[in-house]
Amino acid sequence: MLDKEVAFYVDKELERQNEGIELIASENYPSISVREAQGSIFTCKYAEGYPAHRYYGGCENIDAVELLAIDRAKKLFHVPYANVQPHSGSQANFAAYHALLKGRGRAKILSLTLNDGGHLTHGSPVSFSSDLYEAVFYPLGEDGRLDYDLIAKRMEEEEPDLLLSGYSAYPYEISFSKLREIVDAYNSSHERKAFFMVDMAHIAGIVAAGLCENPCLYADVVTSTTHKTLRGPRGGLILSRDENLAKSLNSAVFPYSQGGPLEHVIAAKAIAFGEDLHLDFISYMKRVLSNTKACRDALEELGANVSDTENHLFLLNVFASYSLTGREAQTKLEEIGITTNKNMIHGDTKKPKDASGLRIGFAAVTSRGCTKDDARSIGKLIHSYLKDEMSKEEALKEVQEIVSRWEKIEKLQFSTISM
Repeated sequence: MLDKEVAFYVDKELERQNEGIELIASENYPSISVREAQGSIFTCKYAEGYPAHRYYGGCENIDAVELLAIDRAKKLFHVPYANVQPHSGSQANFAAYHALLKGRGRAKILSLTLNDGGHLTHGSPVSFSSDLYEAVFYPLGEDGRLDYDLIAKRMEEEEPDLLLSGYSAYPYEISFSKLREIVDAYNSSHERKAFFMVDMAHIAGIVAAGLCENPCLYADVVTSTTHKTLRGPRGGLILSRDENLAKSLNSAVFPYSQGGPLEHVIAAKAIAFGEDLHLDFISYMKRVLSNTKACRDALEELGANVSDTENHLFLLNVFASYSLTGREAQTKLEEIGITTNKNMIHGDTKKPKDASGLRIGFAAVTSRGCTKDDARSIGKLIHSYLKDEMSKEEALKEVQEIVSRWEKIEKLQFSTISM
């Protein structure tokens, strides 16, 4: 890299990530192949439109790669329709809302209370989702889990145009079939029908591996990111089991909300989907779930206040456990190279900027080779350091011992169906 100033920070970031323990549940490490595609010649090509229907010439190779990404996405999630052009999960949601709710005026979206694990684009006051639509909410039950009877009650009370599921900080399995039943029961007695949409960004890899219920079999539209548990490039994805929605979904992405697609990222998506279709990916996701549970169990055994977990993340109540806010705990752990993020927990009385919890996930470190024993050690380390039972020097030494057993990020390569 000729630009020495930028190169300096690239090298520093690689060093930070290689020497640290990355526990942010929305992050992961893609393969060399994915990263090569993102820096490939495809970044030079404008390709507004869709394969065989472009606004520019010279798109024959672009078309082939985008069609490959579409085909692999459809196989991965067992759907007849996929759009791989959204630049992010937020833009995928923007387009999906428009496609489903166009013509309904200020349509109403019913989603999970944000403090209970919803996403900004699910109705936050600072997001377009509450600016363009009326956002109403359902809370979690007293046990911190989805209360399906309560969701059905909220459907009747609010009469929404769209029921939204899929969450950013929910550690349990979701019954998409039950949610489909709720929507169908509602629609059977109401003239104005409601749509059912799922934002599966966090659990997409678990879905792809067949380790939980597939929302694509039940929702009208499913959106996702392509990083997180899918271990691909940063980007968005829209899927549907209803081919009749294809035209409205496509036009909601282009030309309504986006211009030229990022074809270098789409090429990287195709590679990631090829890796996700390989049997090795199922083994990887099983290790993610196992490692997450191992760390969570180690913390509970030591007396920490933690949620249970049925996916790739869990919530640690650091205020109840260590008398620290989430922000304080996040900052303290970052001192020793453990990266987490503060997070609201069910019933939280603190403001989002402080929060009472941490969200902890194991997708990224598992990609590097984290084992169950490592995960348990990480849990013990977090507990000891937050309780001030070990010095910063001791903690840093233990972090380095753990990561020394893992693969360097720049050397990661995963099996693919295209070998």
